Amino acid sequence: MATRIDKKIVGYKVGDTEEAGEGVVAAAPAPAEAEAKDNVVQLHEKLERPEMLIGSTYKVKTPLSEHALYVTINDIVLNHGTENELRRPFEIFINSKNMDHFQWIVALTRIISAVFRKGGDVTFLVEELRSVFDPRGGYFKKGGKYMPSLVAEIGDAIECHMRMIGLLKDDGLDEHQKKLVAEKRAQFEAASGSAELEGCGSSEFPAGAQLCVKCHTKAAVKMDGCLTCLNCGESKCG
Repeated sequence: MATRIDKKIVGYKVGDTEEAGEGVVAAAPAPAEAEAKDNVVQLHEKLERPEMLIGSTYKVKTPLSEHALYVTINDIVLNHGTENELRRPFEIFINSKNMDHFQWIVALTRIISAVFRKGGDVTFLVEELRSVFDPRGGYFKKGGKYMPSLVAEIGDAIECHMRMIGLLKDDGLDEHQKKLVAEKRAQFEAASGSAELEGCGSSEFPAGAQLCVKCHTKAAVKMDGCLTCLNCGESKCG
């Protein structure tokens, strides 16, 4: 192999064949490493669908419809049994007895499935779907969480699935925040004589609670002159 020399030669040395051989031996493992990397299967649009996929179904019941929606997300397992094993969403189906939304639901599932099979980072779908608002207004689902539209709740189901397979990290409360929320709940119970929280589970909040602007849960109550969220600890008082 020829090498172009652009600088002035100030000295030279005759190379040894053993040194040259050592250089060849040292560089030999590189192709093997490259071959190992090439054997790692990545998700892309030309990857054929296996005969069997692992899936999960989520029930979505809204006050907007008499019938529930059933969101099924099937996953493909890449590089099974190796250190590079990955579980990624491959396709989505939504079934319901309500035929009012049939056209746009079929269109939505086909587009989302195409994005899944394209590969890469598909977590952006969650934020895009959850930001869709219904001009007629949203609703509160069980637990007091606000849903701006039916599409947003489908996005919420997809987010739940992505967290379950490890594609999204759980950004829940840390130990300090959990302790703070527990203290706020205890203070509210003591101030109200536990009457408003009586009979409520740990995921439910007082009937007169307002919507928290941070976690979008109907869990904000007035404490010490400020609205304080009993779900995430957000407070106007800081």
